[in-house]
Amino acid sequence: MARVQIITIIIDLLFVMYISSLIIKGKLREEYAIVWIICTALLTIFSFWRDGLEVMARLVGVYAAPNLVFTVLIFLIMIYLLHLSVANSRLHKHITTLAQELALLKEKLASEQEKEKKEQ
Repeated sequence: MARVQIITIIIDLLFVMYISSLIIKGKLREEYAIVWIICTALLTIFSFWRDGLEVMARLVGVYAAPNLVFTVLIFLIMIYLLHLSVANSRLHKHITTLAQELALLKEKLASEQEKEKKEQ
């Protein structure tokens, strides 16, 4: 096994441990951690299987293996950005609703406090 393979495998394992610690501390949600763990697992597989990228490129019909890597990564990044955009839009809608409800509650509280002052 080549030195670069050993270094890559060690770094992959350390990265998985770091992701696990972020999940345990509550700094990373599980749904986002799955993406990182899958990517790390793929890196680990290709660390063990040196010719794997060439084999995959030939199966897909890509001329050069690095082109396959860049194409797949760009596609995955676009999908992930779309997912984050949808999540962000959903959160924006919830924040707007909460702000409106808070404003109504403040108005109601102010009117009740004013009623109490008038009664006294």
